[in-house]
Amino acid sequence: MGRVLSIDYGQKRVGFAVTDELQICAHALETVHVSQAFDFLKNYINRENVETIVVGEPKTMNNTHSDAARFIEPFVNRLKKEIKDIDIVRFDERFTSKMAFQTLIDAGVNRKTRANKALLDKISATIMLQGYLQYKETLRFKI
Repeated sequence: MGRVLSIDYGQKRVGFAVTDELQICAHALETVHVSQAFDFLKNYINRENVETIVVGEPKTMNNTHSDAARFIEPFVNRLKKEIKDIDIVRFDERFTSKMAFQTLIDAGVNRKTRANKALLDKISATIMLQGYLQYKETLRFKI
């Protein structure tokens, strides 16, 4: 069984999170500048056994694509074109940034650290990945 890697793609930075090989637990991996995202991803999947890549799908409250989708779609299209042997899945990323920020507050992280956008991006990717794992688990037990 391979790892699941999630991508929180933004206009400036891209947050990455990954599971363990048994796909039980999600943890933050890295945040890179958007221009380095594809190279980072290719290097990572060359070193590690990645089974699935989960890319955040930004949606509005009425379930339509948000404005951010126009920045993400070219990246997703490139993934699908160049990385054919790994499943690419889209997953709703609504509220992950707010949840990441609240997580830092709840953990007692100081204001200066909470302002670190790179930290928020990889926490957002982790929250999204954990949500994806929970979703997959519920599908397993549906009758």
